[in-house]
Amino acid sequence: MTQPHYEVKVLGGFSASHRLRGYRGKCESLHGHNWKVEVSVSAPTLNKTGMVADFCVLKKALFSVLKTLDHTYLNDLAYFKKINPTSEHIAHYVFLVFRKKSRIKGHIRVSVWETDTSRASYEEIA
Repeated sequence: MTQPHYEVKVLGGFSASHRLRGYRGKCESLHGHNWKVEVSVSAPTLNKTGMVADFCVLKKALFSVLKTLDHTYLNDLAYFKKINPTSEHIAHYVFLVFRKKSRIKGHIRVSVWETDTSRASYEEIA
């Protein structure tokens, strides 16, 4: 027996610089990326309007998060003072702030691309 699964996604992006502490290689030097960020929300049922979540709510919350990252040196942000600003940690940061701002009840997954071929994702699995 199959279970229904609905999913909606919104995309955004930001440009920022960072350097990875404790890493040996090119990424230990200051460099930047044009990150692409995808947030997906899924649920087994739809709300009374027939949606997993309102795209407007998702976009507003995502763009609010990305605005705090855009054109920054990520290492200087409070969250990344002690946490290395890897794509994995950036995905986690976006997840935490997005969840708080959107108040979405569905399952949230955040994916962050630092290049067209390199992606990291974060989600909480029950």
